[in-house]
Amino acid sequence: MNLTLVKPSPLTTPIISQLPNGLTIIAEQMPVEAVNLNVWFNVGSIVESDDINGMAHFLEHMIFKGTPRLRSGEFERLVEQRGAVTNAATSQEYTHFYITCAPKDFADLAPLQLDLVLHPSIPDDDFKKEKLVVLEEIRRSEDNPRRRTFARAMETCFNSLPYRRPILGPSNVIENLEVEQMRDFHNYWYQPQSMTVAVVGNLPVEDLTNIVAETITKNNYLPNPQKKSWQCETPFESITRYEYEDASLKQARLVMMWRVPGMRDLSETYPLDVLAAILGQGKMSRLFRDLREDRKLVSRISASNITHGVQGVFYVSAQLPKENIPEVEKAISEHILKIQTMGVAQSELNRISTQIANSFIFSSEKPSERANLYGYYYSQVGNLEPALNYPNYINALTSQDIQEVAQKYLSPSAYGIVITCPR
Repeated sequence: MNLTLVKPSPLTTPIISQLPNGLTIIAEQMPVEAVNLNVWFNVGSIVESDDINGMAHFLEHMIFKGTPRLRSGEFERLVEQRGAVTNAATSQEYTHFYITCAPKDFADLAPLQLDLVLHPSIPDDDFKKEKLVVLEEIRRSEDNPRRRTFARAMETCFNSLPYRRPILGPSNVIENLEVEQMRDFHNYWYQPQSMTVAVVGNLPVEDLTNIVAETITKNNYLPNPQKKSWQCETPFESITRYEYEDASLKQARLVMMWRVPGMRDLSETYPLDVLAAILGQGKMSRLFRDLREDRKLVSRISASNITHGVQGVFYVSAQLPKENIPEVEKAISEHILKIQTMGVAQSELNRISTQIANSFIFSSEKPSERANLYGYYYSQVGNLEPALNYPNYINALTSQDIQEVAQKYLSPSAYGIVITCPR
């Protein structure tokens, strides 16, 4: 086992271990009476074909249905008995599972969590029952106005990249999935080479690492799974507009979006993060002050920079009276144009950068938050440097950096827009 000490930073000094089978273990001792185990797999909806869209999320559910060693529900019962907590999540790029427990219970519970993810039984009966649960989750998602709006926006933003598809999958696909398809999917993708384990808590790093390593090295695995290589889509060349009616709404929804760099070009995402905060994050942001507080054209407005693996989305959304849509769309474009032509005052940049950097640091104070941070960055970009130095990158940005990224990626006259109005 090769141990690598990550360059010390104000945030942390975790230890990275690489096992011969390809598994990465990231461990850090933290003086808090808890231990968090975060298990990340580089498998999400992006690896699915259209005919199995939703499989990764469905499999996340089935992981908890037992193994040859654990009956269905036994893991949750043992976790609850120890006062621990466990859960999981699926995204486009990854699926991750986590457990937080007392340090004294880690050696007992961690191997069980690892057994679940690597050796699920995926029983026929539970597969049929859980399919109904997933279908109900899809139905609830489709009944949610915010999620419907987001889904339509992603379909508009991407023509070919799988980010245009729902992570949960469509009902007609889930209904037709077979249990053997899921077993094959798991056998192919859930391999140590696609796996990052981040573990943080109040045990020596050697103990944290060895408990994980001893569990994983007892098994033999298949060769490294291969992902399809995706290409970024070109920027919008004009305004691509879609309009819908929705009887459940009381106010209209407006979403404007631009295709921007993802984690393949991580350095470009930092100024976009700051630009999103300047425009639409918090009560001091430009869009909030202008369109909600001063002109009272919207009831809600926000901006975010959504960073996917291949390509990201700069996303501005508003809730507003239908009659205000043309004025609000124009105003958002004018705010972007103003930043492109006049830049950002240093005082505003300093305030926003400090907020973003401090929020990042404050959100890494618990073992669960720290392990989540390590697992996410290492599984997605292959190293921890961006996680350790994110605040430094944000604080080093200049007004020119923000202006240039706005000019480069956010055209005021070429973007995708989705409008949904009440009937």
